[in-house]
Amino acid sequence: MGTGTSIGRVRGLGSAHEGPHHWWHQKITAGSNILLMSWLMISLARRPGYDYGTMRDWLSSAWVAIPMILLVVSVFYHFRLGLQVVIEDYQRDERRVVAMVLLNLFTAAVTGTALFAILKIAFGAN
Repeated sequence: MGTGTSIGRVRGLGSAHEGPHHWWHQKITAGSNILLMSWLMISLARRPGYDYGTMRDWLSSAWVAIPMILLVVSVFYHFRLGLQVVIEDYQRDERRVVAMVLLNLFTAAVTGTALFAILKIAFGAN
């Protein structure tokens, strides 16, 4: 292996084998997002009213809260995977690490907040 050129430094190292794993996760979350968003749109369209009490009663059902939790997790994981690709493709220095840390913190905070709100309604807290 040579050290003079960039191709010489990487020749013979092989693939990192991370691409297919990441690609499959994006495809699986995309499929689950389609199914769960379809469920949400149909379920909302079938509501007799959209006032606060009706929607709160609707979301307090386990048959609604569980798919909503799955939807939130799937959407934000898909969001994180997509932005990770953008950051890895366009950031080349230490800003990449900072951007990835900020992305992970933001995704965890927003996902946690959404899950807390769903669970709070589902368990009947006022």
